[in-house]
Amino acid sequence: MADSSFDIVSKVDKQEVANAVNQAAKEISTRYDFRGVGASVELSGETIAMKANSEERVKAVLDVLQTKLVKRGVSLKHLDYSHDGEPRVSGKEYRLDAVLSEGISSENAKKIAKMIRDEGPKSVKAQIQGDELRVTSKSRDDLQAVQAMLKGADLDVALQFTNYR
Repeated sequence: MADSSFDIVSKVDKQEVANAVNQAAKEISTRYDFRGVGASVELSGETIAMKANSEERVKAVLDVLQTKLVKRGVSLKHLDYSHDGEPRVSGKEYRLDAVLSEGISSENAKKIAKMIRDEGPKSVKAQIQGDELRVTSKSRDDLQAVQAMLKGADLDVALQFTNYR
């Protein structure tokens, strides 16, 4: 019997992110507590820029954005904040930028591979292939056990499982 396998990837659905940003922008433009504070959120390329005239309002914009992303099924682990998530002053306004991150870094890939080797079933092998991992085994049950283990683990990246064969 041939080996079964699946890939572990970390990808973000850009269309869902764009939809979430548009919904957040619409809510910010209509909510009473955002009137006259210059609050805005916009997506340009891989960066989501949030602006307002006070630090608290920028954090409120971030909260609205995070709510919309979660509702659309986008993990907040895909967002990397500049300046440790603290708004910075830019002229008369406060800004906060979040960059969308995709792919599994080599450091995280090594950590996941080691976790599979140490805690997973013995027949399972993990190979790092660029920014993803390929997990192989003769037993599909062992592969499903690995998936369950990784879903339960508290990792720094959002994982998806693809190419299950």
